[in-house]
Amino acid sequence: MVTKAELSLIGDAELVEELSQLTTQTARMRARMADIMAELERRRCAKNVRRPVRR
Repeated sequence: MVTKAELSLIGDAELVEELSQLTTQTARMRARMADIMAELERRRCAKNVRRPVRR
């Protein structure tokens, strides 16, 4: 982790590049989270379909 003092030593281009990488990583993580949530929902719904209704 970079401290605020260390950030002042880094050039603009490097900061922009780091921000770009973090933005890309965040987008990938969000997409992965959405995939995982969709899979869990699919599994939950599949479990409900397989179980017969008890009366």
